[in-house]
Amino acid sequence: MDEGGTPLLPDSLVYQIFLSLGPADVLAAGLVCRQWQAVSRDEFLWREQFYRYYQVARDVPRHPAAMSWYEEFQRLYDTVPCVEVQTLREHTDQVLHLSFSHSGYQFASCSKDCTVKIWSNDLTISLLHSADMRPYNWSYTQFSQFNKDDSLLLASGVFLGPHNSSSGEIAVISLDSFALLSRVRNKPYDVFGCWLTETSLISGNLHRIGDITSCSVLWLNNAFQDVESENVNVVKRLFKIQNLNASTVRTVMVADCSRFDSPDLLLEAGDPATSPCRIFDLGSDNEEVVAGPAPAHAKEGLRHFLDRVLEGRAQPQLSERMLETKVAELLAQGHTKPPERSATGAKSKYLIFTTGCLTYSPHQIGIKQILPHQMTTAGPVLGEGRGSDAFFDALDHVIDIHGHIIGMGLSPDNRDFVASGAEDRHGYIWDRHYNICLARLRHEDVVNSVVFSPQEQELLLTASDDATIKAWRSPRTMRVLQAPRPRPRTFFSWLASQRR
Repeated sequence: MDEGGTPLLPDSLVYQIFLSLGPADVLAAGLVCRQWQAVSRDEFLWREQFYRYYQVARDVPRHPAAMSWYEEFQRLYDTVPCVEVQTLREHTDQVLHLSFSHSGYQFASCSKDCTVKIWSNDLTISLLHSADMRPYNWSYTQFSQFNKDDSLLLASGVFLGPHNSSSGEIAVISLDSFALLSRVRNKPYDVFGCWLTETSLISGNLHRIGDITSCSVLWLNNAFQDVESENVNVVKRLFKIQNLNASTVRTVMVADCSRFDSPDLLLEAGDPATSPCRIFDLGSDNEEVVAGPAPAHAKEGLRHFLDRVLEGRAQPQLSERMLETKVAELLAQGHTKPPERSATGAKSKYLIFTTGCLTYSPHQIGIKQILPHQMTTAGPVLGEGRGSDAFFDALDHVIDIHGHIIGMGLSPDNRDFVASGAEDRHGYIWDRHYNICLARLRHEDVVNSVVFSPQEQELLLTASDDATIKAWRSPRTMRVLQAPRPRPRTFFSWLASQRR
């Protein structure tokens, strides 16, 4: 500007100059004067900076929740946990799995060193307890999960039986006293196990029937098995599932869908008057085109989508592969039909599991509703809910994946970032909306587990075959933690200032 405060360059020229600068230089130039500061916050300028810096396709719109391009750039740059703040070396072998408590105050780690370690998640992470499972003939620990109120920890691992035969076992550890409360056999070991309620868990057992046919039995177990009365059940058979084509039930999980039962979750439907609807059999590769009107409503709740698929009223624009992908996503997010309620008001849940153990056999995802009266070990044990002529329990839904499933997880709610581990010695953080990689988190070996804190998205943990756990925080969090804090004034310093 000249001495009278008049800009020497018009805004349009300053804008063109700023377009040739990088984001950091634009922000630095904005500190020169009021004119440059105003231009440095221009929305069109930061839109160009965003697409160029993050290399996002131009046809991808801004995130719906973003207020401006400047704030969206700042969010991706400043809130991604990519700064390594601590390396934990207490494990002596490969670290296989990490899990946070629901409160985020603690987390657990499983390792090839056959220990389950429980950590306190503070500004400086510290070890609370280490449970050595080798005295119980475990080979290693592989999975852990906190119950809903964070009072118990489920840990599963590989158990070495007679003649070096291997199966799985689940241990329940109290988080108050760190005492081992119970042990439950689990076969195969990659069923892992999971919590159904705060005090009951699901385990599996496999029975061979023929060369390529078997039966998987899922059991409901009490976490506390020191029951004095012999009339009180501590275990109960939940479901008996037939396995075909040499498959087995693996990776059992429970989805509580009640919190998603909302009319605000809508799915756009196609034109109700023109296109025919496809009927897909989610358990096979067959499809049938049926002429007729589509649904009369332009929008339908996501919780009704699965029912519409099975009744042949799904969107005609989706291919079979896309349809199965959409159903899998909705199930993983809990968007299914409304849960049933018992007379006491308890809601049902959904059991979701993978099937398959051979790479040449297509794997599937199975879904089975668990009714409220089935969530307790009390009551009948055999043949519950099955007709007299039915030997196996029927599944509610089966989704063909047409490939090999190597892992499964339920996506957290309202998360913008996704993390993954890889064999290239890095963990990765991805943005779901823009489909871009935001950070590479380096280890010295394969990264097996990457997990966000459920209460603090700007904190992330990674576990690796290099026997370490690393904690990562966002640049914004690091600035807050490292900012100098004003020294508290004592009473005498305040009194002295009043006398002046």
